[in-house]
Amino acid sequence: MADAKVIPFDDDRSRQSAQHTGRRRSVPGRRKAEPGPQPLAAPASPVSSLPGAQEGGQQASEARTEAPHEQGGWDRRIAGGLSFLRRRITGEYDVDEFGYDKELTDQVLMSVLRPFYEKYFRVEVKGVENIPAEGGALVVANHSGTLPLDGLMMQVAVHDHHPAGRHLRLLAADLVFMLPVVNELARKAGHTLACSEDAQALLERGEVVGVMPEGFKGIGKPFGERYKLQRFGRGGFVSTALKAGTPIVPCSIVGAEEIYPMIGNAKTLARLLGFPYFPITPTFPWLGPAGLVPLPTKWTIQFGEPIPTDGYPPEAAEDPMLMFNLTDQVREQIQHTLYKLLVQRRSVFF
Repeated sequence: MADAKVIPFDDDRSRQSAQHTGRRRSVPGRRKAEPGPQPLAAPASPVSSLPGAQEGGQQASEARTEAPHEQGGWDRRIAGGLSFLRRRITGEYDVDEFGYDKELTDQVLMSVLRPFYEKYFRVEVKGVENIPAEGGALVVANHSGTLPLDGLMMQVAVHDHHPAGRHLRLLAADLVFMLPVVNELARKAGHTLACSEDAQALLERGEVVGVMPEGFKGIGKPFGERYKLQRFGRGGFVSTALKAGTPIVPCSIVGAEEIYPMIGNAKTLARLLGFPYFPITPTFPWLGPAGLVPLPTKWTIQFGEPIPTDGYPPEAAEDPMLMFNLTDQVREQIQHTLYKLLVQRRSVFF
């Protein structure tokens, strides 16, 4: 099967060809014709002398010139989409050793998540410039919401609003990579297993890595404990940042706690299914699949001042007291920002 030809859509070339159309090309050796008597100018149309006729003609002319430009824009989009499909079918795209597919993430996955980010949750982003413009950085955030939508919205926030266009590589639990379809999508979106080896490799390569140390304890906590941070583990993320010498950027997310208010936990059913918890909310499982629709809460994501780690000696990563102090510092900063954002919030939904 022959490769499809891509038709270039060049506005400047179209305009130049339009300008040359109607010009007579001079033939060598042929004498130019002497200018003859010019015909009398045609009398002005009585319609053109009416008030507003010239303005209407100008608007019609502008409409005629704008239409090809808009058509050319759509043609370029269609050509770009067909080129994207051809690359996907023929395998002419790149993925890194973790399975991250940058083109698919930018063109497809972000486009799917963006309507939820902009229209449904109406996310407001603050302090995204605190993430360094280059080099590695570890973003540490609170975790909540019964389903891990907060990590995805944080990824869109960095992707769409960071001045340098950084990409956030999230560390996910092993359960994510055990689910058939979710596993492949998570790899394509740049997520990787939440282990120190993968995190350190990404940081040393200059990537922005996102981690939520609360894990299932945070995302599966009851609604009555909303916005109260759970234990941050044993400080493994601090040790990883110290080894890589990258700054730690605290991140506070408000709004995710209320999308699925968890009022109960069917522990027996969760144990049978192999889940860490089985949530019971005011809408699920009572409304069936409709109960899986999250509530349209108003979100705020704030990135705090980075905490540098490059000033510590290499052996600092093995100091348990230092790791405890830095872990507590990050946790307190996130908790303090959560309380501050809750005080400023007018309503859960507006």
